[in-house]
Amino acid sequence: MASNSEQKVILLTGASRGIGHATVRKFSEEKWRVITCSRQAFDTKCPWPGGEANHVQVDLSNPNNTLEAIDEVKKRIDGKLHALVNNAGISPKGENGERLDTLGTDLSTWGKVFHVNFFASVILARGLRDELLKAQGAIVNVTSIAGSRVHPFAGAAYATSKAALGALTREMSKDFGPLGVRVNAIAPGEVKTAILSKGTDKIVADIPMKRLGLPEEVADTIFYLCSKEASYVSGAEIEINGGQHV
Repeated sequence: MASNSEQKVILLTGASRGIGHATVRKFSEEKWRVITCSRQAFDTKCPWPGGEANHVQVDLSNPNNTLEAIDEVKKRIDGKLHALVNNAGISPKGENGERLDTLGTDLSTWGKVFHVNFFASVILARGLRDELLKAQGAIVNVTSIAGSRVHPFAGAAYATSKAALGALTREMSKDFGPLGVRVNAIAPGEVKTAILSKGTDKIVADIPMKRLGLPEEVADTIFYLCSKEASYVSGAEIEINGGQHV
């Protein structure tokens, strides 16, 4: 594990909003150095120190661009990466905001979704293997409750990509474990962000805790999985949904 005097470093994808924003805030408050990745350039309105200098703009739907981003990340860190959080995800909708099912989703959309939601996680973990090993770090993959059931808003490509990411987490935990790197996943349910679909209130009525989750609650769980308190936790997928999965 890293010494107490060493500043820990996290690489977070999908940092531009919602759960990503909350995760940046949490790790920054805990004095970690946060390197963010997103499709957008850094927004100067983001309220954390050193954000622009620690931001890498990358299109995770493009494997070559993802590999270029890995090279850029390596230039910015001192050989160690204490945490990789694969949070980026896309869930395309139809022209009128409708769910895209298996019958109506074109193959190019399937490919883009899987590149962002699944393959990018493999590429980043493999590309940063040595840096994670040196830090005896942790990987957290962000899946979804949609990965285990048909969801009224999440499309088929999104749901199956998240299910695949859950399986990948188990495989990675076996492969990275002997290297001293832990791999886990979190599966959020309905979380209060700006991109909630219309009709989510009907889902909330069936959630045992009768409320939406907060991005901060998800970020706290991610931080736990990256901390020494979770030093013997690997291969797990933690449900964060107020009991919705039951």
